[in-house]
Amino acid sequence: MRLARFRTDVLEPRLGRVEGDEVVDLTQEFGSSLRALLPSLAERGAELRAAHGPRHPLSSVTLLAPVDDPQKYLGIGMNYAKHAEEARLAGIPTPTSQLWFNKQVSCLNDPYGDVVKPTVSDELDYEIELGVVIGVPAKDVSIEDARSVIAGYLVANDVSVRDWLQKLSPTFTLGKSFDTHGPIGPWLTTDDEIHDPLALRMTLTVNGEVRQEADTSDMIYNIYEQIAYLSSVMTLMPGDILATGTPSGIGAPTGNFLRVGDVVRAEIEGLGAIENRVVV
Repeated sequence: MRLARFRTDVLEPRLGRVEGDEVVDLTQEFGSSLRALLPSLAERGAELRAAHGPRHPLSSVTLLAPVDDPQKYLGIGMNYAKHAEEARLAGIPTPTSQLWFNKQVSCLNDPYGDVVKPTVSDELDYEIELGVVIGVPAKDVSIEDARSVIAGYLVANDVSVRDWLQKLSPTFTLGKSFDTHGPIGPWLTTDDEIHDPLALRMTLTVNGEVRQEADTSDMIYNIYEQIAYLSSVMTLMPGDILATGTPSGIGAPTGNFLRVGDVVRAEIEGLGAIENRVVV
């Protein structure tokens, strides 16, 4: 099932089920918050699939970030071997364990929203990532049980301001948290729709040119290991988003950073695509 948040010219944010090139409005029965629905998603799955409501062509609506008001947006750094090597060449040491950072939730952006190029930097970069959304409170979860706490998946672009990562904010938080630098979507694909999240093809293009291409099986620490690691420290809550690492091909090693007018498209097999234009 593909669950989306959307709005129209005359309707405030709505919750919907995407079917083909239409979205079925579920708001009257289930409310407009996907985050609030997540803890009961498994129990209400059949009800959600069967629900009827007004239908809108996808072309007539504006898709919103699927998860409204998450508590946490966490990202893991250098979780693909080739990317870790290119990061090392750019001056970032290769970690010896899972390396996590915060993306402040104020950075969240819609799947087709504009990405603002900061006036304080010329090193704007892209990172396609598989986004994992937590469905139920999760603490001290084992690797074997980790999939049971996942509500679903989405496409994420972990937009990064490189000089703020390496020089001005070595904790990564500021360089990862500029406004608009967290586009996600285009919807939440529920876990039961994906046979194996560890075998999904990922592709990112800039103005149609392929910059990143990999498979989620190339991760150093897979998503279940990530959940076990994080939940040993903190309780992961419904709606929390985990950006699970990016493959090689980022702009930093070659200085091929994003410019105003560039269009970045990130697509993951089975999950759809997001597309964002860089603006001032």
